[in-house]
Amino acid sequence: MADAPLHLALDNSPLTMPIKEAGALPDGTPLRFETVQPIHRAFAPMAREGRFEVSEMAIVTALQALAYGKPIVLLPVTLAARFQHRCLIRLASRPELTPAALRGCRIGVRAYTQTTGMWVRAILAEEAGLPAEAVHWVTQEGAHLAEYRDPPFTENRGKGRSLPDLLRAGEVDAAILGNDLPDDPAFVPVFPDPAAAAAAWFARTGIVPVNHVLVARRDVAESRGDTLRALMAALRANKPAPSSDGAPDLRPMGEAALRKPLAAVLEACQAQRLLPRAVSIEELFAPARELGLAA
Repeated sequence: MADAPLHLALDNSPLTMPIKEAGALPDGTPLRFETVQPIHRAFAPMAREGRFEVSEMAIVTALQALAYGKPIVLLPVTLAARFQHRCLIRLASRPELTPAALRGCRIGVRAYTQTTGMWVRAILAEEAGLPAEAVHWVTQEGAHLAEYRDPPFTENRGKGRSLPDLLRAGEVDAAILGNDLPDDPAFVPVFPDPAAAAAAWFARTGIVPVNHVLVARRDVAESRGDTLRALMAALRANKPAPSSDGAPDLRPMGEAALRKPLAAVLEACQAQRLLPRAVSIEELFAPARELGLAA
Protein backbone atom coordinates (compact mmCIF):
# COMPACT_ATOMS: atom_id res chain seq x y z
CA MET A 1 0.00 0.00 0.00
CA ALA A 2 2.90 2.36 0.70
CA ASP A 3 3.73 2.51 -3.02
CA ALA A 4 0.12 3.09 -4.17
CA PRO A 5 -0.50 6.62 -5.50
CA LEU A 6 -2.36 8.97 -3.19
CA HIS A 7 -5.31 10.64 -4.96
CA LEU A 8 -5.64 14.31 -3.99
CA ALA A 9 -7.54 17.49 -4.88
CA LEU A 10 -5.52 20.53 -3.75
CA ASP A 11 -5.36 24.07 -5.05
CA ASN A 12 -2.10 25.56 -6.32
CA SER A 13 -0.29 27.46 -3.57
CA PRO A 14 3.22 27.88 -2.16
CA LEU A 15 2.41 25.00 0.20
CA THR A 16 1.27 22.57 -2.47
CA MET A 17 3.29 23.43 -5.58
CA PRO A 18 6.56 21.77 -4.46
CA ILE A 19 4.87 18.40 -3.98
CA LYS A 20 2.78 18.86 -7.13
CA GLU A 21 5.89 19.51 -9.16
CA ALA A 22 7.72 16.58 -7.56
CA GLY A 23 4.77 14.24 -8.13
CA ALA A 24 5.70 12.36 -4.97
CA LEU A 25 6.25 12.79 -1.26
CA PRO A 26 9.78 12.82 0.16
CA ASP A 27 9.24 9.18 1.26
CA GLY A 28 8.65 8.21 -2.39
CA THR A 29 4.85 7.86 -2.27
CA PRO A 30 3.54 8.85 -5.71
CA LEU A 31 0.85 11.52 -5.84
CA ARG A 32 -2.02 11.76 -8.31
CA PHE A 33 -3.59 15.21 -8.36
CA GLU A 34 -7.09 15.89 -9.67
CA THR A 35 -7.39 19.17 -11.53
CA VAL A 36 -10.35 21.08 -10.08
CA GLN A 37 -10.72 24.81 -10.73
CA PRO A 38 -11.88 26.68 -8.83
CA ILE A 39 -11.01 24.40 -5.96
CA HIS A 40 -14.38 24.83 -4.22
CA ARG A 41 -15.81 22.57 -6.95
CA ALA A 42 -13.98 19.70 -5.23
CA PHE A 43 -15.72 20.18 -1.90
CA ALA A 44 -19.17 18.74 -2.72
CA PRO A 45 -17.91 15.51 -4.34
CA MET A 46 -15.49 14.98 -1.47
CA ALA A 47 -18.09 15.65 1.21
CA ARG A 48 -20.92 13.74 -0.47
CA GLU A 49 -19.15 10.73 -1.98
CA GLY A 50 -15.50 10.75 -0.89
CA ARG A 51 -14.33 11.09 -4.46
CA PHE A 52 -10.70 11.78 -3.46
CA GLU A 53 -8.52 10.20 -0.83
CA VAL A 54 -7.34 13.60 0.41
CA SER A 55 -8.82 16.99 -0.40
CA GLU A 56 -8.71 20.66 0.38
CA MET A 57 -12.02 21.71 1.92
CA ALA A 58 -13.61 24.88 3.25
CA ILE A 59 -13.85 24.70 7.02
CA VAL A 60 -17.63 25.26 7.05
CA THR A 61 -18.09 22.36 4.62
CA ALA A 62 -15.80 20.19 6.76
CA LEU A 63 -17.82 20.99 9.89
CA GLN A 64 -21.09 20.27 8.14
CA ALA A 65 -19.70 16.96 6.86
CA LEU A 66 -18.74 16.01 10.40
CA ALA A 67 -22.12 17.06 11.78
CA TYR A 68 -23.93 14.97 9.16
CA GLY A 69 -21.76 11.92 9.90
CA LYS A 70 -19.76 11.82 6.67
CA PRO A 71 -16.68 9.55 6.80
CA ILE A 72 -14.00 12.21 6.61
CA VAL A 73 -11.27 13.20 9.05
CA LEU A 74 -10.20 16.80 9.51
CA LEU A 75 -6.40 17.04 9.45
CA PRO A 76 -5.00 20.07 11.32
CA VAL A 77 -3.42 21.77 8.32
CA THR A 78 -4.53 25.20 7.12
CA LEU A 79 -4.26 25.54 3.35
CA ALA A 80 -5.83 29.00 3.00
CA ALA A 81 -6.71 31.87 5.32
CA ARG A 82 -7.19 35.61 4.97
CA PHE A 83 -8.53 38.58 6.86
CA GLN A 84 -12.07 39.15 5.69
CA HIS A 85 -13.04 42.80 6.22
CA ARG A 86 -12.10 43.70 2.64
CA CYS A 87 -14.37 41.00 1.21
CA LEU A 88 -17.59 42.94 1.90
CA ILE A 89 -18.03 45.48 -0.91
CA ARG A 90 -20.52 48.11 -2.07
CA LEU A 91 -20.87 50.52 -4.94
CA ALA A 92 -18.52 53.48 -4.54
CA SER A 93 -21.50 55.71 -5.24
CA ARG A 94 -23.12 54.59 -1.95
CA PRO A 95 -20.78 56.08 0.67
CA GLU A 96 -23.56 56.15 3.28
CA LEU A 97 -23.66 52.35 3.40
CA THR A 98 -21.74 51.55 6.58
CA PRO A 99 -21.63 48.13 8.30
CA ALA A 100 -24.22 49.21 10.87
CA ALA A 101 -26.49 50.51 8.09
CA LEU A 102 -26.79 47.02 6.56
CA ARG A 103 -29.63 46.01 8.88
CA GLY A 104 -32.54 44.97 6.69
CA CYS A 105 -30.44 45.24 3.53
CA ARG A 106 -29.77 42.62 0.86
CA ILE A 107 -26.26 41.16 0.74
CA GLY A 108 -25.18 38.89 -2.09
CA VAL A 109 -22.94 35.88 -1.45
CA ARG A 110 -22.12 32.87 -3.62
CA ALA A 111 -23.60 30.47 -1.06
CA TYR A 112 -24.91 31.00 2.45
CA THR A 113 -22.53 28.27 3.58
CA GLN A 114 -19.46 29.87 1.95
CA THR A 115 -16.74 30.21 4.58
CA THR A 116 -15.90 33.79 3.61
CA GLY A 117 -19.56 34.68 4.18
CA MET A 118 -19.51 32.96 7.57
CA TRP A 119 -16.51 35.06 8.67
CA VAL A 120 -18.03 38.32 7.38
CA ARG A 121 -21.31 37.59 9.18
CA ALA A 122 -19.38 36.87 12.39
CA ILE A 123 -17.58 40.21 12.04
CA LEU A 124 -20.83 42.07 11.37
CA ALA A 125 -22.42 40.45 14.43
CA GLU A 126 -19.50 41.44 16.65
CA GLU A 127 -18.63 44.86 15.29
CA ALA A 128 -21.95 46.17 14.00
CA GLY A 129 -24.47 44.30 16.17
CA LEU A 130 -25.98 42.56 13.14
CA PRO A 131 -26.93 38.91 13.63
CA ALA A 132 -27.29 36.85 10.46
CA GLU A 133 -31.08 37.09 10.52
CA ALA A 134 -30.97 40.92 10.50
CA VAL A 135 -29.93 40.80 6.83
CA HIS A 136 -31.56 39.28 3.72
CA TRP A 137 -28.97 37.03 2.06
CA VAL A 138 -29.15 36.64 -1.72
CA THR A 139 -27.34 33.48 -2.84
CA GLN A 140 -26.38 31.88 -6.15
CA GLU A 141 -25.68 28.29 -5.05
CA GLY A 142 -26.77 25.84 -2.42
CA ALA A 143 -24.63 24.03 0.13
CA HIS A 144 -21.97 21.41 -0.61
CA LEU A 145 -23.87 19.04 1.73
CA ALA A 146 -27.12 17.84 0.16
CA GLU A 147 -28.78 17.48 3.58
CA TYR A 148 -28.40 21.15 4.52
CA ARG A 149 -31.13 23.72 3.87
CA ASP A 150 -30.47 27.45 3.99
CA PRO A 151 -32.35 29.38 6.70
CA PRO A 152 -35.51 31.35 5.84
CA PHE A 153 -33.77 34.73 5.67
CA THR A 154 -32.01 33.69 2.44
CA GLU A 155 -33.07 33.75 -1.20
CA ASN A 156 -31.41 31.65 -3.91
CA ARG A 157 -31.36 33.62 -7.15
CA GLY A 158 -29.31 31.08 -9.14
CA LYS A 159 -26.17 31.67 -11.16
CA GLY A 160 -27.59 33.91 -13.87
CA ARG A 161 -25.65 37.11 -13.13
CA SER A 162 -22.49 37.79 -11.17
CA LEU A 163 -22.58 39.44 -7.76
CA PRO A 164 -20.93 42.62 -9.14
CA ASP A 165 -23.65 42.75 -11.79
CA LEU A 166 -26.33 42.46 -9.10
CA LEU A 167 -24.64 45.30 -7.23
CA ARG A 168 -24.57 47.49 -10.32
CA ALA A 169 -28.26 46.81 -10.93
CA GLY A 170 -29.15 47.72 -7.34
CA GLU A 171 -30.58 44.25 -6.69
CA VAL A 172 -28.28 43.82 -3.70
CA ASP A 173 -26.92 46.52 -1.44
CA ALA A 174 -23.58 44.85 -0.75
CA ALA A 175 -21.80 41.65 -1.72
CA ILE A 176 -19.25 39.24 -0.30
CA LEU A 177 -16.52 38.00 -2.61
CA GLY A 178 -13.23 36.26 -1.91
CA ASN A 179 -10.57 35.46 -4.50
CA ASP A 180 -12.92 36.89 -7.14
CA LEU A 181 -13.05 40.42 -5.69
CA PRO A 182 -13.44 42.77 -8.66
CA ASP A 183 -10.55 45.05 -9.56
CA ASP A 184 -12.84 47.92 -10.47
CA PRO A 185 -13.01 51.39 -8.88
CA ALA A 186 -16.80 51.18 -9.06
CA PHE A 187 -16.62 48.92 -6.00
CA VAL A 188 -15.12 49.69 -2.61
CA PRO A 189 -15.12 47.93 0.78
CA VAL A 190 -18.01 48.60 3.14
CA PHE A 191 -15.45 48.88 5.96
CA PRO A 192 -13.76 52.25 5.24
CA ASP A 193 -10.24 51.02 6.06
CA PRO A 194 -10.45 47.22 5.92
CA ALA A 195 -6.74 46.64 6.56
CA ALA A 196 -6.82 48.70 9.76
CA ALA A 197 -10.12 47.07 10.79
CA ALA A 198 -8.65 43.61 10.25
CA ALA A 199 -5.50 44.48 12.20
CA ALA A 200 -7.60 45.78 15.09
CA TRP A 201 -9.81 42.68 14.99
CA PHE A 202 -6.77 40.38 15.14
CA ALA A 203 -5.20 42.41 17.93
CA ARG A 204 -8.43 42.05 19.91
CA THR A 205 -9.23 38.39 19.17
CA GLY A 206 -5.91 36.75 18.24
CA ILE A 207 -7.84 34.70 15.68
CA VAL A 208 -6.62 33.86 12.17
CA PRO A 209 -9.68 33.52 9.86
CA VAL A 210 -9.07 30.00 8.52
CA ASN A 211 -10.79 29.30 5.20
CA HIS A 212 -9.54 25.97 3.84
CA VAL A 213 -8.17 22.92 5.65
CA LEU A 214 -6.99 19.44 4.71
CA VAL A 215 -9.32 16.45 5.03
CA ALA A 216 -8.97 12.74 4.32
CA ARG A 217 -11.47 9.95 3.83
CA ARG A 218 -11.85 7.97 7.03
CA ASP A 219 -10.75 4.69 5.41
CA VAL A 220 -7.60 6.37 4.09
CA ALA A 221 -6.83 7.95 7.47
CA GLU A 222 -7.15 4.52 9.09
CA SER A 223 -5.12 2.56 6.52
CA ARG A 224 -2.52 5.09 5.33
CA GLY A 225 -1.58 7.02 8.45
CA ASP A 226 2.13 7.01 7.65
CA THR A 227 1.47 8.45 4.19
CA LEU A 228 -0.77 11.18 5.61
CA ARG A 229 1.84 12.07 8.23
CA ALA A 230 4.41 12.35 5.42
CA LEU A 231 2.02 14.58 3.44
CA MET A 232 1.37 16.83 6.44
CA ALA A 233 5.10 17.08 7.14
CA ALA A 234 5.78 18.02 3.51
CA LEU A 235 3.15 20.76 3.58
CA ARG A 236 4.47 22.04 6.89
CA ALA A 237 8.00 22.15 5.47
CA ASN A 238 6.75 24.42 2.66
CA LYS A 239 5.40 27.09 5.04
CA PRO A 240 7.10 30.47 4.72
CA ALA A 241 9.47 31.39 7.51
CA PRO A 242 7.88 33.40 10.34
CA SER A 243 7.71 37.09 9.56
CA SER A 244 10.28 39.26 11.30
CA ASP A 245 7.68 42.00 11.80
CA GLY A 246 5.43 39.81 13.93
CA ALA A 247 2.73 39.37 11.28
CA PRO A 248 0.20 36.63 12.09
CA ASP A 249 0.78 33.10 10.82
CA LEU A 250 -1.84 32.60 8.10
CA ARG A 251 -1.11 28.87 7.84
CA PRO A 252 -1.61 27.55 11.40
CA MET A 253 -0.95 23.82 11.63
CA GLY A 254 -1.42 21.30 14.39
CA GLU A 255 -4.23 20.94 16.91
CA ALA A 256 -2.78 23.48 19.35
CA ALA A 257 -2.51 26.20 16.70
CA LEU A 258 -5.97 25.54 15.28
CA ARG A 259 -8.03 25.17 18.46
CA LYS A 260 -8.71 28.90 18.89
CA PRO A 261 -9.70 29.75 15.29
CA LEU A 262 -11.80 26.60 14.91
CA ALA A 263 -13.55 27.23 18.23
CA ALA A 264 -14.51 30.64 16.81
CA VAL A 265 -15.74 28.99 13.61
CA LEU A 266 -17.90 26.56 15.59
CA GLU A 267 -19.43 29.40 17.61
CA ALA A 268 -20.19 31.40 14.44
CA CYS A 269 -21.66 28.38 12.66
CA GLN A 270 -24.01 27.72 15.55
CA ALA A 271 -25.12 31.36 15.67
CA GLN A 272 -25.70 31.44 11.90
CA ARG A 273 -27.68 28.18 11.73
CA LEU A 274 -25.02 26.47 9.63
CA LEU A 275 -24.94 23.20 11.59
CA PRO A 276 -27.75 20.70 12.19
CA ARG A 277 -26.51 19.97 15.72
CA ALA A 278 -23.97 21.18 18.23
CA VAL A 279 -20.38 20.15 17.51
CA SER A 280 -17.69 20.50 20.17
CA ILE A 281 -14.06 21.35 19.55
CA GLU A 282 -13.13 17.99 21.11
CA GLU A 283 -15.35 16.12 18.64
CA LEU A 284 -13.76 18.02 15.80
CA PHE A 285 -10.20 16.96 16.64
CA ALA A 286 -10.91 13.51 18.11
CA PRO A 287 -10.67 11.42 14.90
CA ALA A 288 -7.27 12.84 13.92
CA ARG A 289 -6.01 12.54 17.48
CA GLU A 290 -7.11 8.89 17.74
CA LEU A 291 -5.24 8.10 14.52
CA GLY A 292 -2.07 9.97 15.49
CA LEU A 293 -2.68 12.73 12.94
CA ALA A 294 -3.36 15.74 15.19
CA ALA A 295 0.15 17.04 15.87
